[in-house]
Amino acid sequence: MPPVILVTGSSRGLGRGIARHLAGRGYSIAINYARNAPASDETLALCEAGRQTDDQRFLTQAVAQYWLRDKPEPMLSCGFCVIFVTSISAHTASTTRGEYCISKAGLSMAAQLWSARLAGDGIPVYELRPGIMVSDMTKDIHEQYDKLVTEDGLVPQRRWGTGEDLGRAVASLVDGDFPFSTGAIIDIDGGFQIRQLG
Repeated sequence: MPPVILVTGSSRGLGRGIARHLAGRGYSIAINYARNAPASDETLALCEAGRQTDDQRFLTQAVAQYWLRDKPEPMLSCGFCVIFVTSISAHTASTTRGEYCISKAGLSMAAQLWSARLAGDGIPVYELRPGIMVSDMTKDIHEQYDKLVTEDGLVPQRRWGTGEDLGRAVASLVDGDFPFSTGAIIDIDGGFQIRQLG
């Protein structure tokens, strides 16, 4: 049986991109969504290569407690791992989206706390920070930001990020390619985080 990976928010956007990429690599995906059942059905159809599950109760605390209590045999090549997907908004102020920035900064600290808590038990925790990505959240600003991203160098790689970019990073982590990097913050932002002088 293929390993099962819970992808929260996988009914659309970046979560869907992660789910599709992992399903394409043979993982079974547990699709999680809050309100949009039809969108989750679309994700399910797109992930036909992977097995699905209807059990969407696994939050970080519940999953970690289960792993620590029952010590099931690891299914992933790296054993078990937890991946938090935050945003460049964890460290980049956006005055029109203060609540979003605060929530992502809080989630970033949660990733660090879980990293410290689970490191001794051999469960690595990672944080992925996507940058300016093509998603449902950015469709209304795409035209406004496109020149900044592709021509003006706001993103040094001069393109928008995609769910595929994020999915590839997640796949690398669950494949066990970074076994000695718990607590790592990995930027998936085309170089947005690089500090430069003109």
